[in-house]
Amino acid sequence: MPRLPIFRLGKGPEKPAMPEMIAATPSIVLEGLAVGVDNLRHDVSLSPRFMDAARAQIMRLIVRHGELDGLLSAEAPQKTQQGPNWMRKAAAGIPRNSTEKSDWKPLLAELHLAALNRAKKEEKISLDLLARLAITKFLRTEMHLQFAQVLERCRVLLKSYEGMRQGQGVEYRERVAAFQVRKKIILRKAGQDLFETLREIEKETLARTRRSFFGENKVGTAKSAEPGSAGLASYDLFVNRLAFSEDGRDDYICAEHYVMLGNWDRDPDRYPRLQDILWSFVRTLYGDETTRETIDSWICAPENTRVLVGTGTPDESTDEGIAQQERLARWVRLLEDEQVMECVIASYHAVPLLGEYSPRINAQQLKNALISRPECDRVERMIQEHGKLSPASLYAAVGKVAGCRGTERSKVAARFLQDFSHYHRDLRRLETLNAALDSVNLVSTEKLRELSRMNGTLYEFFLPEEQRQPEEDRVLRHVVLKADVRDSTRLTRTLMDKGLNPASYFSLNFYDPVNKLLGKYGAQKVFLEGDAIILAILERSGEPELAVSRACVLAREMIEIVRGYNELMQRSGMPELELGVGITLQESAPLYLMDGERQIMISEALNESDRLSSCNKRARKVMESQAGPFHVYVFQSSDPGESANPEDSIVSYNLGGIRLNEAAFRKLEQEISLVPLAVKLPPSASSDKGEYRLSSGTVPVDRDIFRKIVVRQSRMPRINIEDFSVQGWTDRNYYEICTDPAIYAALEKKKAVGR
Repeated sequence: MPRLPIFRLGKGPEKPAMPEMIAATPSIVLEGLAVGVDNLRHDVSLSPRFMDAARAQIMRLIVRHGELDGLLSAEAPQKTQQGPNWMRKAAAGIPRNSTEKSDWKPLLAELHLAALNRAKKEEKISLDLLARLAITKFLRTEMHLQFAQVLERCRVLLKSYEGMRQGQGVEYRERVAAFQVRKKIILRKAGQDLFETLREIEKETLARTRRSFFGENKVGTAKSAEPGSAGLASYDLFVNRLAFSEDGRDDYICAEHYVMLGNWDRDPDRYPRLQDILWSFVRTLYGDETTRETIDSWICAPENTRVLVGTGTPDESTDEGIAQQERLARWVRLLEDEQVMECVIASYHAVPLLGEYSPRINAQQLKNALISRPECDRVERMIQEHGKLSPASLYAAVGKVAGCRGTERSKVAARFLQDFSHYHRDLRRLETLNAALDSVNLVSTEKLRELSRMNGTLYEFFLPEEQRQPEEDRVLRHVVLKADVRDSTRLTRTLMDKGLNPASYFSLNFYDPVNKLLGKYGAQKVFLEGDAIILAILERSGEPELAVSRACVLAREMIEIVRGYNELMQRSGMPELELGVGITLQESAPLYLMDGERQIMISEALNESDRLSSCNKRARKVMESQAGPFHVYVFQSSDPGESANPEDSIVSYNLGGIRLNEAAFRKLEQEISLVPLAVKLPPSASSDKGEYRLSSGTVPVDRDIFRKIVVRQSRMPRINIEDFSVQGWTDRNYYEICTDPAIYAALEKKKAVGR
């Protein structure tokens, strides 16, 4: 977030400088998207399976919060014979632990991930923002539609009890009447449940995947963000507790998560009036020339309030603490002069009363009863009329409000300033979200969908299994991974000399564990021989373009598996496995020939991965003792010999390492965000044999599985082949996926220090 100019409090030079304020202005921009057939809004079509699941889930929430489970269960046998699939599933109000409900959250996450993958594929984050807007609009619309649907079902059911003046008929009519009266409460609770689910998948999956695809966004305001980060900042609009509220002015949400403000015309603590009071307070600090727009952007950043007045108990041993104390005292006086302070104190002490007395007694009545004697008497009578309630809690709260004095009032005032800023920020985000939702048209008829599709203006967000079409099975490119076991002949002979079975040794320690990884990464086995395994990952149209990054993580897991088994073998006196891995990308589909019913892959990537996984014997002899934390080195001999092929002069060292070809590295840069990495590594004697740069990135393996990788890009030196002394530098690079645990330990240490 940008820092605003520094002003000073007062005219005297002895006064400390006013703190710098952060500006935050919520915004959302759908760049590069075509408008729909009405030339005003963006046409969107959502997954039918998701919409059915969402309708069923919202109906379950409304039935549960409306306390109609038992009532509608009587109607379920009749209704389940008709109506759409989602209604049949939700007709009786499925219990919370039902498997039906368990489908909802994964489907919601899957649809969001599908949209995010599409946005990454097209390098257009506005596509994902449009999908988020469409999903939010659909859920908000369905809340009201499903409430009406449930109410209609209740009315139909009540007709079968007409004429019954006692028993079940009376009970059912009372419950349906209560359901209608409690509409706002029911929709609020259902909306909060939807919000909590969305926040969970954002925290568990979406935020990390988005950072992996588009990088870390540390800019808090869209207006001053770097290119591309404005879209990332817009995601704060969706993680907003007010997103599913009617207008953001719900007493119960405010009381529980912000601060309960006045709603009636006579209340001195209404939101607009408090806004003006806060505006006036900031102007007394920063000058009358400060515009409302500037102050508004400051209040949208709640951290500013803590800088201004602290937590209510400033440290008076510092100049800044004394200044905070002065500003806090000014804020308290202003609230008292405006006759708001008592309302603020009552707002916090009213919160514990809501669970006991509401909704029988209005939340605002409870708050006002704590500071007004006539209102307290009125609420007391209402409590006595109910019979089952006790006024003890009310009396205790009245005493606490009356006894709030001195430093306690200052703490409440400081807390209120921060809570009001949080509420103001989320209210602004809600206003921005509502404006953006108006630009989305959820196409509801097949005729309009087809018209928009024909015009190329329909944005369809489907689940992967729904959007797959025969032409989308086309393979666009493929990655080949070869893992080569070093000195397999010597290893086999050693095992046989010990009377051991080499076949079972290789199978148990290498091939079987690797086979278990194939499904996890979408890899397929191409070829298996005694000392090597060749795998391929095919990248198809319509799928996430993550073939190279997933191949890198798969290779890392293979290296780690071998390292783990080697530790066991070492303790048992058994020989160790040594591995080298090469990863090659080819920007085309592989070819196949048939050997009977068996497909045999033909690809240039096979030969190149073989070269990348190889290890020159002379290079191994020289480098094994001085490689340090890196496991891949590539040199060019200064004496190419008689061969005209430049590749013949390349000398490779790959022992326990993973080497990429350049095409794979460039594709990796597109798949995930690679961040330059500067970490302190153990010194190595090979430091004069390579100039390198490290980068780190996060690979989404599954919906909630992420793996770190560190990539090394190094220049290829020209060496004297006799002693491997560096003679100069070529303009060629080579690339390694680092496997040494020391590098990842250094990365975690750096991350921990950054926190």
